[in-house]
Order: sequence, then structure tokens, then C-alpha cells
Amino acid sequence: MAIDRYAAICFPLHYTQIMSKQFCVLLAFPAWFMASVNASSLTYLVHNLLFSDLVEIKNFFCDLKALIIGSISDTTSLKTFILVDAVLMGAIPSGLIFTSYVCIIYTVLKIKTSHGRWKTFSSCSSHITIVVLYFGSAMCLYLTNSAKQDLVFSMMLVTLVPILNPLVYSLRNKDIIRAVKRHTKTRCLL
Repeated sequence: MAIDRYAAICFPLHYTQIMSKQFCVLLAFPAWFMASVNASSLTYLVHNLLFSDLVEIKNFFCDLKALIIGSISDTTSLKTFILVDAVLMGAIPSGLIFTSYVCIIYTVLKIKTSHGRWKTFSSCSSHITIVVLYFGSAMCLYLTNSAKQDLVFSMMLVTLVPILNPLVYSLRNKDIIRAVKRHTKTRCLL
């Protein structure tokens, strides 16, 4: 999505040529492949963990980090894998997204009218808000060592981001904004 916005803002006249079906597949395939390899690796590593008879997981959901805490196996290799995984699957993609936004901001600042700059910044702000919330909470979840913080970050990751994502993008929709304004006007009249 960041590459799509980058192409739309920085190269608007060439957008349809840049974002062809082949290029979209070329962008999506590595992400799907890496996610599949990552999920398979984590599933294999968790499958080999040993647990006592009764394990109480003190977390919002059955997360990998919570499983490691409840395991009686040696988890040093799994903890190292999680650290590397957090960097590869979190820091690198978020770094690329933020780099694309630096290029977008640089291009937007060249726009002469303040209305054009505001419109472009407002369309990008919803995406960057969700990216910061998602990657920030995920990386904090896997890079901190506090059980209390883990509970907060897992709650943000599982509830806040999915709730805010459609809300933020729907508030960008002009039809929804008009409907909300109409609804508030009719309530005020009653």
C-alpha cells in the first residue's frame, strides 16, 4: 500500500504503467512467500515445545511469547528466532514504508497550493496511523520483557488496530462524512 501511494503521489501520470498487474503480483508474492515460510517455521518450533500438565497462559490470546513462558523446554533458540523475526518481519517492512513516506513528504512539499498539500497529507495520514499502531504494538510486544506490557500490547494488536483500521479509512470516505453530518443535523432538529 505504501508503494501504491508513493507511485500515485510521486508519479501520478505514470501510475497505471507502474502499478500494473504484473508489478502487483511481483510485490505480493514475496510477502506471501515470506509469511508462509515464517508461519511454518514458527509452527515447527512451537510444535517441539514441551509443557507441563496444567499451563495457565496469562495473556489476551494464545501468543507465541506466552507459550514460551509456559513451556518447560529450553527456549533459547526460539527466543533468538523471535528476536531475528521481529527485526526481519517488523523493522525492515516498517522502515521501507517510512522511507516511502519520506519520499512522499518530500514530493508533497513541492506542491504549490496549501489545499493540495493538505489533501495529500490527509489521505496519507490514515495509512501511516495504522502502520504505526500495528508495527509499533507488534514490535513492542515481541521486544519487551514485561508481562504487564505484553498484555497491553497484545490487546492493542488484536483489538485496537482491527477496530481503527476500517474506522479510519471509512472516515476518509466523503459519502460517510456526508451521512454523519446529515445524521447529526437531523438529531439536532429533533
